[in-house]
Amino acid sequence: MSHVLLVRLAAPLQSWGVVSRFSQRDTHTRPTKSAVVGLCAAALGRDRTDPIDDLAEFVYGVRADHPGTPVRDYHTVGAGRYPIRPRDIITDHRRAAAVAVAKSMEAADGPSFGHHELSGWYGAPKKIAADPASGTLVSGELSRRAMITERWYLSDAAFLVGLQHEDKRLLEQIGHALEHPKQLLWLGRKSCPPSGTLAAGIEPGTLSEVFASKRLLPGPDGSDTSGHRPWAWLQVAPGTRGAAPVNDQPVTFDPARRTHATRWETRTRVTIAPNATDWDLIP
Repeated sequence: MSHVLLVRLAAPLQSWGVVSRFSQRDTHTRPTKSAVVGLCAAALGRDRTDPIDDLAEFVYGVRADHPGTPVRDYHTVGAGRYPIRPRDIITDHRRAAAVAVAKSMEAADGPSFGHHELSGWYGAPKKIAADPASGTLVSGELSRRAMITERWYLSDAAFLVGLQHEDKRLLEQIGHALEHPKQLLWLGRKSCPPSGTLAAGIEPGTLSEVFASKRLLPGPDGSDTSGHRPWAWLQVAPGTRGAAPVNDQPVTFDPARRTHATRWETRTRVTIAPNATDWDLIP
């Protein structure tokens, strides 16, 4: 018999990247299976190189009780002036030459050794490589222009995630770990810690049955959500009519060979049953 572990994912901010790069960090409209499996693995205390086959077997579903509002965080990184350390001058002859030129233009009572600045130099060096002459690791970029980055988040969102499996004992183990995690947990990014209760109970049945039997999670504003039919995304077998492919089935989180596979899901409206049970959670 199948059981479903319900997981409440709510916070002021959360972000579920799909195709994020350094300058553009996007967010999916809902939590991905890869991220939730990683959340469970972290709660259990697993290392990134540890197997996750048992967690990846879950039939995954997510109900968007409160989809949240997309917000953009605008960043300007780099540029400006920054002190040069003595070791920077000693190990990088190009910076030493640049500082020598700058010193020759300064007054006699200018800055002492160890307090030099180079215009346009900021932060940690980039493009590190061995210098052909000395073999010392040096930076290939003495000056840095400002970099503009964008990070997208979901504000005031609350999702109900379902993990369906026949092994109830495994679900109980994960539910306990989510409330007593062995590692820090966050909702997509380290700047997005979860709020309140995560493990929301284990119910018998399938994802669609359990989602219909539970009332909507409380929203951030406490408004009445009765009669609302939220969207839900349910993992299904390949070839199911109307299913769409999603490339977030985790295979391994090993940084040296991180791999994801394709799974299939359908999108549906959930009609909450009149006798649906309410929540007793810490918001």
